[in-house]
Amino acid sequence: MLSHFDLVVIGAGPAGEKGAAQAAYFDKRVAMIEAAPYVGGAGINTGTIPSKTLRETALYFSGLNQRGLYGIDYTIKKELEIQDFMYRKQEVVRALREVVHVNIDRHRIELIQGTAEFQDAHTVRVTAPSGGTAQDVQGDAILIATGSVPSRAEGIPFEDPRVYDSDEVLSMGRIPRTLAIVGGGVIGCEYATIFGALGIGVTLIDGRDRLLGFLDAELSGRLRLQMELLGIDVRLKEGVVRYEPEPDAVVLGLKSGGTVKAEGVLIAAGRQGNTHGLGLDRIGLAVGDRGHVAVNEHYQTTIPHVYAAGDVIGFPALAATSMEQARVAMVHAFDLKYKTRVAPIFPLSIYTIPELAMVGETEESCREKAIEYCVGRAQYRQNARGQITGDLGGQVKLVFRHPDKKLLGVHIIGESASELVHIGLMALYAGATIDAFIDLVFNYPTLGETYKYAAYDGLQALQQRSRA
Repeated sequence: MLSHFDLVVIGAGPAGEKGAAQAAYFDKRVAMIEAAPYVGGAGINTGTIPSKTLRETALYFSGLNQRGLYGIDYTIKKELEIQDFMYRKQEVVRALREVVHVNIDRHRIELIQGTAEFQDAHTVRVTAPSGGTAQDVQGDAILIATGSVPSRAEGIPFEDPRVYDSDEVLSMGRIPRTLAIVGGGVIGCEYATIFGALGIGVTLIDGRDRLLGFLDAELSGRLRLQMELLGIDVRLKEGVVRYEPEPDAVVLGLKSGGTVKAEGVLIAAGRQGNTHGLGLDRIGLAVGDRGHVAVNEHYQTTIPHVYAAGDVIGFPALAATSMEQARVAMVHAFDLKYKTRVAPIFPLSIYTIPELAMVGETEESCREKAIEYCVGRAQYRQNARGQITGDLGGQVKLVFRHPDKKLLGVHIIGESASELVHIGLMALYAGATIDAFIDLVFNYPTLGETYKYAAYDGLQALQQRSRA
């Protein structure tokens, strides 16, 4: 049996859903194939949404938001069980899966459950989870939106139930008293602070010389300080050379010669494109070492009618950009004269405790590009809303060009950083100077007002530089 569609989408995650809806909105007949028993992809089920919900749960149970200062007098509630910790995450995931289902139904997208494999450049075979009769679907255009899976290096005893990858950590059987996290990227840092906030003894191990090297170095340093206030043992320039399971713990042998003993181990060593088993070699479509599919500016692969978007194409591998990539791809595929590009600048948010967010240039990137710049800062502790919320360690940092004051970058650490960064994003997109923040009226008391005082601080730095 062969069914024909204008578009066949492989994967029902953020990229697949939005790409399918974009085409269906313009009256294209769309089929969406999903191998998992639920829609939403990693974004809703194992990645973005679950970890961010667990962050809020950790803040609730630890009481950090109520104590006014990170790292002071907090302990995990003795009655807290893994079911309590995971309950809210499960409810949010269930609700958002339903939101995706409603969107699929509203756009009259045909959802097909099963595993997809290319038979030729226009035909995809779908094998049902039960192993029943396979179904072939044919598409004038095809969008690969299969996302990513955790990287699993050899030599790590994942067969031990106490050793988790970044997906498995969501189904742990109990809350360990001690946890070793191998990998100091975004996932590792987020989970380190989530479990650290609960009073769990966390050791974070990473081979690099600082956390999250893409961040402005000042914010990276502030994040490490906040982690240490949470009691997290941060070990940089360090690596794990062996894993030794023992009855009561797993012992990690370190490159430096020491050891770390923990009841649980989270391997947060990055993710790779989920392309295994798709049959891409059958249609002559190559993938990189990490399973990523190469695309052009229209998100076309080397086969013009086959597109790819989201984590499966690699950087930046964010749910927000994945959705936009898929929309742009479908506009190009069907010549819709609508959304022709993904915005050249986009924000990054890291949902650690405290939150971090950034957009644009860092001090380091300005120096690398030989851009003359100045910096303005505003501290949450000097902001009325910061005092009200009790977040006294937050900061907004503006990087701007010298001497014309054009905004180049925004870097925030603290409460609501992921929301506040959008003010800077819009200013950057408009090509504004820091005078915009001075001219505008901000509600009082709000954290948004920190932009104004960071701009005033920047003007002072500019004047001092001019007098020098």
